[in-house]
Amino acid sequence: MNTVIEETKPQTTRDLLDLRADDDRPGLLFEGRIWTWSEVVAECKIRAHMMLALHQEGKAFHVGVMLENDPEYIFAIGGAAYAGATLVGVNLTRRGEELARDIHYTDCEMLITSSELETCFNGVDSGIPEGQTLRIGTPSFAADVESYRNAGRPDIAAAGDPATNLLLLFTSGSTGDPKAVICTTGRLCRTAEYRHMGLDSNDVSYNAMPLFHGNGIFACWANPLATGGTFALARKFSASGFMPDLMRYKVTYFNYVGRSLSYILAQPEKSAEAHTNLAACFGTEASDFDMTEFHRRFGVWPTENYGSSEGGLTLRRTPETPAGSLGLPPAGMDAAVINPATMEQCPRAILSETGRILNAEEAIGELVNLTGAALFEGYYKNPEAVTDRIRGNAFLTGDLGYRDEAGFFYFAGRTSDRLRVDSENFSAAPVERVLSRYPGVTLAAVYPVPDARTGDQVMATLQVQDPDAFDPAAFAAFLQEQPDLGTKWAPRFLSVVTDVPVTATQKINKPSLRRDAWLVNETVYHRPGREIVFEPLDEPAVRALEETFEENGRAHLLPLRATGTNIKETV
Repeated sequence: MNTVIEETKPQTTRDLLDLRADDDRPGLLFEGRIWTWSEVVAECKIRAHMMLALHQEGKAFHVGVMLENDPEYIFAIGGAAYAGATLVGVNLTRRGEELARDIHYTDCEMLITSSELETCFNGVDSGIPEGQTLRIGTPSFAADVESYRNAGRPDIAAAGDPATNLLLLFTSGSTGDPKAVICTTGRLCRTAEYRHMGLDSNDVSYNAMPLFHGNGIFACWANPLATGGTFALARKFSASGFMPDLMRYKVTYFNYVGRSLSYILAQPEKSAEAHTNLAACFGTEASDFDMTEFHRRFGVWPTENYGSSEGGLTLRRTPETPAGSLGLPPAGMDAAVINPATMEQCPRAILSETGRILNAEEAIGELVNLTGAALFEGYYKNPEAVTDRIRGNAFLTGDLGYRDEAGFFYFAGRTSDRLRVDSENFSAAPVERVLSRYPGVTLAAVYPVPDARTGDQVMATLQVQDPDAFDPAAFAAFLQEQPDLGTKWAPRFLSVVTDVPVTATQKINKPSLRRDAWLVNETVYHRPGREIVFEPLDEPAVRALEETFEENGRAHLLPLRATGTNIKETV
């Protein structure tokens, strides 16, 4: 009689790693090196022992990882999965005190970083003792790795519990306090088991997006972990390096966020683009123009979706999705647009022939999943923020949107002081603290305005005694000297006023500022390029900006010109 052995379904990320422990197919490609899956898993087990050796009883087993994309990042995620630890993805776009605050807030017990990246602290103490700091690329780190080379698989009960927190990944919030989204080891396992985009063991998945965000982990690494496919990793995104990497690694799939496609398409067109192994790509926030152009040049249509880091709502584009739309929810997901004050659904939007919304006041509301509360695993140490996201069984995204008559969803802005610039999330409050240091500024208000291609741009309104005496060159020089100014924080638009508008309760009227954007008053400056150099935003510049919005199918996000709007003409 034959005994049938029932295969146990993986429940945790450790279970998925165990499936790869004897897999000799290529698992990781990086800068000319190849690790088989069995070698990747062996390195993960070593990192688990290193973490366990530094863990002190009674402290949160939280491992901060402050690295660029590097194999050590993958080994650390796997190490945390085997050790029952929680990996904290430290955001490298932050600097100085804000960076140290993130590490302290998430109770990091130890830190994995490099000597070069420690300069991001700008002289501020990280808060992690020297003995708890592991610096990759050093002789001492290499010696630690070798000391556990034959240690085997650690047997840790928490590692086998699907409810154990595996990741804390920072997202933005409406205050200056950091928020870290919780991802359990069970959630990452379920994400991997989903078999994203139909990828299998023959695919090579390429990631150049930062691993301190969920996109690179969930939309790229998780699938090869489940299927035994190959994960190709770039240290950082490079538009000029994209094509060489596609060819070198024989990439069949890649993921992207924000403006990545536009940067790739800005490179000179090459005949080889039509002859890669590329079969699929997936991402968020690319413009319709960029998706069409990418298909023309590479022969692959990008697949887009809207998804929150919290995991509570997903919207996916389909072939029938209108230009500019986020798409529809997957089957079984109860997405809606609601008035958050009443929790009633908003009426459908009435759109003009050019796509502008004609009944914005009643049709725009908050994007929600009416039954999505259970999908959200929470924020670390922030019950107030959790409360803001949950209403009974509903999950509220904090993003504004509307639906057309056919039911397709559209993005319409943010409900709070969150910004998303070049796919990087951050809060307005720390930016305001930096701007408020400038001599003569009595108040600084920072808020998002739409970008012409995707996401947001930073706009700031500064309250000063005499706007005519404001020196934009001196202000630009001041910004460049600030050690804690994040890499995405410098304002793209700058309004200078004597009085910032306030509400009846004397709070800054940011909805009004966001609505009027760069049409808010006469004294507005902008940064035309990447450099921190401000120029007056005159009428020709505004017209050119509006034309760019039109070209990218985002004219519906433009601020409406009121009668009598007075933009400076070029003299």
